Amino acid sequence: MRIAVMGTGGMGGYYGGLLAATGQDVTFIARGSHLQAIQDRGLRLNGPRGNIHVTPAKATDDPVTVGPVDVVLFCVKLYAAEQAAAAIKPMLRPGTMVISLMNGVDGPERIAGVIGPGHALGGAAYASAKIEEPGVVSYQSEMSKLVYGELDGTISERALAFKQACTGTGFDAEVSDNIERTLWQKFVLLATNAALTTITRKPAAAVYSDPDLKALAIALMQEVVAVGAAKGIILPDDTIEKSIAITSTFPPGMYASMYHDLAAGKPMELSSFSGLIARLGRELGVPAPHHSTIYACLKPYEHGRA
Repeated sequence: MRIAVMGTGGMGGYYGGLLAATGQDVTFIARGSHLQAIQDRGLRLNGPRGNIHVTPAKATDDPVTVGPVDVVLFCVKLYAAEQAAAAIKPMLRPGTMVISLMNGVDGPERIAGVIGPGHALGGAAYASAKIEEPGVVSYQSEMSKLVYGELDGTISERALAFKQACTGTGFDAEVSDNIERTLWQKFVLLATNAALTTITRKPAAAVYSDPDLKALAIALMQEVVAVGAAKGIILPDDTIEKSIAITSTFPPGMYASMYHDLAAGKPMELSSFSGLIARLGRELGVPAPHHSTIYACLKPYEHGRA
C-alpha cells in the first residue's frame, strides 16, 4: 500500500514511522531542517515502547513528485488545512483515502471542500508525540490508537484494507461507523486540555490535580457536550466521566500541542478549539462562557510572534 504523510510533525512522524518500520511504502512530506535530517539520516522514533530508526526514509517537500497513493495521512495544523489540501491533489487517484488526523472536529469537511467528495475520511489519533529535534520524533505515552472512518458511516473495503496494513505496527487501528461522534467524543477532552494547559502554562497532571481547575475542566467539557448535542451529536452519558478518568493515565509533563505552539511563538489552532465552541455556541443558542473567555484571553497570541 502506498502511503503519503502530509505534514511530518509529531503525529505524522509517529504513525508514518511505525507504518514504514513494518515495510509499508511511506513517503514523508516535510520541510526545512526536519526534511533535510530525514533525507540524510532517516526518521527516528524515541519513546517508552522502544526506539525505532527508519532508514532510508523517503521524504520530500513537493507532493507532485510522489505520484498517486492509496492513503494520505493528513497531519497538518488546522490553520493550514485548505492550503495543504490543495497541495495534495497531485497524489490523488480515484479511491485515494485522505484520512484527516488533524485536531478538532471540522477537518474532514474542510478537506472535502477543497479536494471534492469521495476522498476525505475522519480520523482520531490517540497518541502523544512531538518533534524533539530535526529527524527525531519523541512519543510520550503507552497510549497508541488510530480510529478512522468514512463520513457516511459505511465500513468500506478501502478502510478495511488500511486496517490490515496497520497490522504489526504497534498501534491499534479501528474503523468507526460513526466517525463524527468519535471526533466529538475526543474533542470533549482535547478542547479542554488545549484550553487549560495553554492558559495556565501547566501540564495536564497539574491541572487535574487542582480542585478548582478540575472543576473548570468539567465545566469546559459540559459546554462541548452541549454544543455537540445542539448539532445533533449525542454523546454517551458517561463521556465526561471517562474523559476525566483518561487524565489519570497522562505522563507528568504532558501538555496539549497548542501549549507547545504558544511557548514556541507559533500560530495556534485556537479558532478551531475554544474559538469553535464559542462560535457554535452563539450560532446554536448554547451558552459557552468558559470557552468564550479562554478564547478571548488567548486570542492576542493566536497568530504567533510577529
